[in-house]
Amino acid sequence: MQTSESIGQIAASLAAAQAVMGGALKDSANPFFKSKYADLESVWGAARAALTSNGLAIVQGTDGLPDNQIGVTTRLIHTSGEWISSTIWMTPKDMTPQSVGSTITYARRYGLAAMVGIYQTDDDAEAAQGRLSAVSEKMYGYPANEASALTALTRIRADMKSGDSVRLREYHAEIKANEQLFTSVWKSLSTDEKTKFKEILNAK
Repeated sequence: MQTSESIGQIAASLAAAQAVMGGALKDSANPFFKSKYADLESVWGAARAALTSNGLAIVQGTDGLPDNQIGVTTRLIHTSGEWISSTIWMTPKDMTPQSVGSTITYARRYGLAAMVGIYQTDDDAEAAQGRLSAVSEKMYGYPANEASALTALTRIRADMKSGDSVRLREYHAEIKANEQLFTSVWKSLSTDEKTKFKEILNAK
């Protein structure tokens, strides 16, 4: 792993992003092992909102070696210019476009998940769900199965940070209809965030 000369700001932003980042849902099937896994789209879906709302972006590129190894470099970039970078090397079973493409996608998925700390979660695994719920109750104030609460919380924080009062009011009206969701999100806001939230809603 490589980093920019300083990583103070990117470290703080990544910590903030991980505080609201959920797991990647295992929504794709592996017919060979009769198992399910979180594909690249699912991993991105779990990370994108939390990263962008905290000034973070991901850039991934490929490299090749003479022995047919393929490297995918994942770089986490902060608006300050700070960055963290890591490369994963893999060897495709052959050099057909399909095999190379699959290897790159596989490496991108694992590189992204490892870089930002995304875990895979199974929505129908009751035992795992129970453990996740206990952790989520402690960290966020709502059960892990309320995945929509993570999305709502991330969006509200992003709107407050940007000062977009119109968007925040519209979204507030949208989620207020779901009492359980709104209560979960409200419990997860800090005292300062609740104050700012009220100020924006009441502003003319």
